[in-house]
Amino acid sequence: MHYLDDMDWQQAVALLIVAVTAGFFLRARLRPRKFSFERDTHCGCASLPATQGSIVFHARKGERPQIVVKSK
Repeated sequence: MHYLDDMDWQQAVALLIVAVTAGFFLRARLRPRKFSFERDTHCGCASLPATQGSIVFHARKGERPQIVVKSK
């Protein structure tokens, strides 16, 4: 414990920041996850491919911007 006696305030603050950060990481690791229907029930709903479209954004200098939505 002699090391703690030789620290100045900047080292103490840096050590405190590291300890708080490590505490947050440890808390996030040990806390139970939130319920997710797709992950926890394995119903297969998440494995179905969603119909994805595409969004195209056209904009040129001096012209009006245009957004085109294409669906499959």
